[in-house]
Amino acid sequence: MRRLLVALALAFAGVSAARAEPVSSAPPPATTSAPSFGHYAPLEAFPEIVSHSLYLPMRDGVKIALRIDRPARGGKAADGRFPVIWHGALNIAPDPTRRGTEPGLRDLPNLAKYGYVVVQIARRGNGQSFGERRGYHDRNEAQDAYEITQWLAAQPWSDGKVGIYGCSNTGDAAMHAITVRPPALKAVFAGCFSWHKYDPFRRGGIFAQWGTGPSRTIAQDMDTVPVEGDADKTMLRQAAEEHQRSTNLLEMWKQLPYRDSFSSLVASRFWQEGSAADYADQIRRSGVALYILGGWYDELRDQGLIARMNVPDARILIGPWQHCTNDDFPLFEEVHRFFDAELKGIDTGFTSEPPIHYFTIGAPAATAWRTTTSWPLAGTRTERRFFGAGTLGERAGSAKPASFAVNYDVHCPTENDGPFAQPCHNAGAGVSFADKVLGANKEVTGHPVATVWMAADARDADVFAYLEDVALDGTVVVVTEGRLKASLRATTTAPWAMPTGVPWHRAFAEDAAPLTPGEPVKLDIDLMPTSYIFKAGHRVQLTITGADPRQRARDPGLAKTISVYADAAHPSAVDLPVIPR
Repeated sequence: MRRLLVALALAFAGVSAARAEPVSSAPPPATTSAPSFGHYAPLEAFPEIVSHSLYLPMRDGVKIALRIDRPARGGKAADGRFPVIWHGALNIAPDPTRRGTEPGLRDLPNLAKYGYVVVQIARRGNGQSFGERRGYHDRNEAQDAYEITQWLAAQPWSDGKVGIYGCSNTGDAAMHAITVRPPALKAVFAGCFSWHKYDPFRRGGIFAQWGTGPSRTIAQDMDTVPVEGDADKTMLRQAAEEHQRSTNLLEMWKQLPYRDSFSSLVASRFWQEGSAADYADQIRRSGVALYILGGWYDELRDQGLIARMNVPDARILIGPWQHCTNDDFPLFEEVHRFFDAELKGIDTGFTSEPPIHYFTIGAPAATAWRTTTSWPLAGTRTERRFFGAGTLGERAGSAKPASFAVNYDVHCPTENDGPFAQPCHNAGAGVSFADKVLGANKEVTGHPVATVWMAADARDADVFAYLEDVALDGTVVVVTEGRLKASLRATTTAPWAMPTGVPWHRAFAEDAAPLTPGEPVKLDIDLMPTSYIFKAGHRVQLTITGADPRQRARDPGLAKTISVYADAAHPSAVDLPVIPR
């Protein structure tokens, strides 16, 4: 562990940026002082943890299950008042083998040994709690978060300061807790959440391959630890039966193809009700310290960066990780450092550090972790590469349209579920455009954008764009991706801050414009952000397909054949955010 912490400290002497500008300026100087990252390891103040669970009734009588972990000595809870941290989970006794949140957030109940009370909450309609889940992060849950926060702050073992943590659906829950502005809430650590739910759940108007859980049977709910005093599981059974009335999320999402769609299942335009973006002003006015966690292989990585642009005092950490994972990174120590600073007022080094920490994939170990004060990075140069006859080049091509039959039976060599599933290159499943062999390393950090002129033989098409790294031996690795339903190609200005040059698709029902078969149209496809170094001797490639192995609930009547144009009248291209060497 000591070797890991030392290595991380050295690795954090990375590139720092000052202010994002769309100009070709020299990159800012390297960071000269290593932050406290990875060094934070205070001694445990308490040798033991004691736990108890209970039901807390909400304003409408719904009983919410809580498990409270308190610092202890000799088998007894320690005297005194402590900051409280809570997690809006799906169960107060989560499965420790469950993938994700490993090992950092999963271990946070151990903060009780450092002078915190740590509480696990089963949100209404889940786990041991009563009630039914209406949608996914509705205002009922937000109001619950207000009541729970204020109740925790008023307990005799609480010092009145409360923090919240979570990742994925619990990260969304943490963000919604901020929107109701409970006075006792001071700090939130939230990872891999959605800023506006439509954008990751129907990215580009195309149904995501995840986001339709939780959905459990009575038997599954009964196979869990009951709240104390319910040894015969009578109350657990009642709660499990109530859960069966919860909204079927798959059916709800199917009702919401547009950003302004209305769901009869919840009587709401739920993309708005359930999105943190629609409460951005409340979040900014809350005064809550926000720390965001992301990963370059997570389906929601753009959401954390956009959230940080709209909550400018927030911090963000992005590593080379999948959804809610952190590999061997010392996340427990970093979250501890954050809460010590914000809830205990300890100088843990945050004030001297830039607010953005990110990892550059392919960089030397000593400089892979980098810091910046803004995103996108200052000094970024937009490099436009035009499509040609299977090529990428500096000038618009004169190639004939490249047509391909859409293969709807594509598969990835390594299948996986939900937001953990990664894209893959399917040779022959689309059309690829490759640049010349690189003579030197090329760093792409930011948000690539593909401009694709295309036509189809149907009224609509799902279009996927993959930015790829082609190695010397022909191996293809997908670096990042974007997707867009052709009928929802209209762009406009977003109602919140967005990175310069990144298109935004409002995707209201009135924006839908079906294709005229055979007639070319322009698609502006935002690819999710990355920080990646293409090595000398490799090639940068962009692949366009009409289907993705991870798709489900695909719309009927989509194109059988797609044509991609690459001529002066239809200058398809990809814009790469390149960091000068």
